[in-house]
Amino acid sequence: MDFKVLTVDDLSSVMELENSVFVSDAWSSESMRSEIESPNNFYLGLFEDGLIGYAGLSTIPGSFSSDIQTIAVSSAARGRGIGRALMQELLRKAKAQGSEQVLLEVRIDNQVAISLYASLGFERIDVRKRYYQPDNVDAVIMRLRITQPLVLGIESTCDETGVGIVRGNRLLANALHSSMDEHSKYGGVVPEVAARAHLEAIAPTLNKALAEAGVQMKDIDAIAVANGPGLAGALMVGIGAAKGLALANDKPIYAVNHLIGHVGADVLERGYVQLPTIALLVSGGHTSLLLVRDLLGDAVLLGETIDDAAGEAFDKVARVLGLPYPGGPQIDKLAATGDPKAIRFPRGLSLPKDMEKHRYDFSFSGLKTAVARYVEKAEADGETINPADVAASFREAVVDVLLTKALNACAEFGVDRLLLGGGVVANARLREVAQQRCEAAGIELRIPRFSLCTDNGAMIASLGAQLVMSGHAPSSLGFGAESTLEVTVVQSP
Repeated sequence: MDFKVLTVDDLSSVMELENSVFVSDAWSSESMRSEIESPNNFYLGLFEDGLIGYAGLSTIPGSFSSDIQTIAVSSAARGRGIGRALMQELLRKAKAQGSEQVLLEVRIDNQVAISLYASLGFERIDVRKRYYQPDNVDAVIMRLRITQPLVLGIESTCDETGVGIVRGNRLLANALHSSMDEHSKYGGVVPEVAARAHLEAIAPTLNKALAEAGVQMKDIDAIAVANGPGLAGALMVGIGAAKGLALANDKPIYAVNHLIGHVGADVLERGYVQLPTIALLVSGGHTSLLLVRDLLGDAVLLGETIDDAAGEAFDKVARVLGLPYPGGPQIDKLAATGDPKAIRFPRGLSLPKDMEKHRYDFSFSGLKTAVARYVEKAEADGETINPADVAASFREAVVDVLLTKALNACAEFGVDRLLLGGGVVANARLREVAQQRCEAAGIELRIPRFSLCTDNGAMIASLGAQLVMSGHAPSSLGFGAESTLEVTVVQSP
């Protein structure tokens, strides 16, 4: 016997079994097609020389609840545990999607089914009178409660110390401490300063998260920590704290990928990540374009920066214009009064000659240099520049190349969804143009709230929870900091 996720290609087999099992209660072919095609539904079939059973689950994103839509087993295959096997697979799916309860309705005269559901932990909560027509039979409403794992996540890849706590897909706490002010005097992140700041901030940030969630360490089911990519010294602080907490409290530990954590943050915004998606992650340390088909097992790095990250370019151009660190917010504010078409700055790796080797890679070093040369030349010639125009034109070049490559990826891979993450997503022009261009291209744009876009512990906790809910084994205590961790490695063993 083989389980198979059903598609509309299986519709005729499903309807043959549907009509033979339910007779007067059978759904129409049109209704069944709609059920199978719905992105919120999961239909599973069991085959043995043809379809012998099927069942359907519906989960509305963000509801934390699933519904058993239907279950059917052919008369010849009954008494072999087929119904139980189908139900167990649906319940595993519901748990993996973060559901905290599963509901179903069953005919009051179907005692065999009621007994099966009760044996799986369902309880009777209500009755709907004369629900099943034309037979005029009552429906018993049953519910199974699911206790999702309580996971604590630690983030320390760069200059922000984050501790988040989630229960399944539900966000309970997201405490954050930034050492940005300490780095501002140097005009950028200094790794040694970042590591020292993490050491000082980790304990109070942990306590803040526990208080915000209203839990204690003894209540935590698992600990997740970002072990890369990032600054090695900063990573070691978070990893050391996570390992210490795991050993002291006898908790399993999950070492997870920081970049995949950014994708997983959308789980906390909408209930679960709808896949596949193209993910554009833009920050001071990373500019990466990913194709994610499975959050825990199929993420492909399409391209990344070959020199400066976008956020780093903002900081360096801000310095050229005499603006303080961090440069992103300063340039965004200045650009608001400038003309984005005043100066045509270059779009890195966008010429035809670049596309074969660097189709989805980014380069902002040349753009940064072009801005510096423009300002230097104007000063040398005694000309007065308009800083707002320079800022707006620079920002426009960055936004243009980011979104052009991201939307090209959506088109090439047939993915109608784009997820933005990272601190640079706070840029007003990036969000504005992304909305316009995605609407024009028929692409769904997903941008988590800003507190989940920047580096944070909640996204690490969320990714850890996905691993726990999907039955992945914990990491060993032998893992270390991986400053160049590949995006294909979701969890380090």
